[in-house]
Amino acid sequence: MATKTPNPAGAMAVIRVASGNFLEMYDFMVFGYFAGAIGQAFFPGGDSFASLMKSLMTFGAAFLMRPLGAVILGAYTDHHGRRAGLLLTLTLMAIGIATLTFMPGYAMIGVAAPILILLGRLLQGFSAGMELGGVSIYLSEIAPPGAKGFYVSWQSASQQVAVVVAALVGVAVAQALPPPAVLSWGWRIPLLVGCLIVPVLFLLRRHLPETAAFKAAKPLSMGEVVGSLAAHWRVVLVGMGLATMTTVAFYMITAYTPTFGQRVLHLSAMASLGVTLCVGLSNLFWLPIMGAASDRIGRTPLLYACTIGALVTAYPAMAWLAHAPSFGHLLAVELWLSFLYASYNGAMVVYLTEIVPPSVRASGFSLAYSLATALFGGFTPALSQLLIHMTGNPAMPGAWLTFAAAVGLISTVVAGRMTRTST
Repeated sequence: MATKTPNPAGAMAVIRVASGNFLEMYDFMVFGYFAGAIGQAFFPGGDSFASLMKSLMTFGAAFLMRPLGAVILGAYTDHHGRRAGLLLTLTLMAIGIATLTFMPGYAMIGVAAPILILLGRLLQGFSAGMELGGVSIYLSEIAPPGAKGFYVSWQSASQQVAVVVAALVGVAVAQALPPPAVLSWGWRIPLLVGCLIVPVLFLLRRHLPETAAFKAAKPLSMGEVVGSLAAHWRVVLVGMGLATMTTVAFYMITAYTPTFGQRVLHLSAMASLGVTLCVGLSNLFWLPIMGAASDRIGRTPLLYACTIGALVTAYPAMAWLAHAPSFGHLLAVELWLSFLYASYNGAMVVYLTEIVPPSVRASGFSLAYSLATALFGGFTPALSQLLIHMTGNPAMPGAWLTFAAAVGLISTVVAGRMTRTST
């Protein structure tokens, strides 16, 4: 029977490779949590809704660069090695978080501030386009037989650690400073914390060994990787559909929750961040369990069960919450959606590493996931807020998640047919 816990050497490799993934998600979560304050600092104006939307759209704009990063950095990784690619993405992410942390606001340097912030976010999105895929591929290639789902689940689990840490730092800032100070400069403190841990992450990742699978394969040239990627466009398209539910669900229950709780449900900042903290802990609990479950019962049963579960319950749950908003109701709905997300993601990520051809595994996986994030997941906070504003219906984020679940279900069916045809 395969082991379900990494041996000491394997555990250290998991920590080293997942450390950069933590930084990427930590920065994105802090931006989402403090979107209102960041909007006032860099996108001021008389209309608070317009300021918030500009901030949320800047958050989403970073995801537009992910497909480009997936192709360029993914091809670099498929040619030069997993370790080289992961070190490069960590460097680019560090530049991005430093840009947001230390950039003067609109009041000091005028229109240059939002432009430079946007450029910093685009650079981070470019690096993130390969980071998640690179980590997932690395973990899948070092996993022992029968434990691939469990190992790969720690890619997403590291993101949940970032959600928890970002929420804890956010709660600490909200508790220690008065609201005007948080809006003025306090939102920079969590970002500074991220900058301070960058050297530690470099020390961890620089000692990563190259995977045996990459060493055994004949590396393709950058041009050959791109050509092979184009030849496998159907797999990339199906992979994008599979990743749609994951990306929409994740950014809805994490990055958007503080804004939704405060601006829509009119709960306190502490209550909204508290729910987000619980969601991160719930995700962290369920992801390894369901990744291991996918090793036992298979990937597709979990994919079917979770997409159908979201189709049936997402909108009714949000409608119930909108009808009677409270801390307890928000927590209950978010924890249910957390279970669906983590169960689906625990099977989906490793499934995607398995259906992408080995020669373009890093670039193909990264492109599929990045397209889903760019077109659907990354703009979930902005789109959810816009749908509520246009319709006056606070439950509209549930309709958006229902759509994403339908895309995931259809893609699971198509992926199954593709797999049977190729075998």
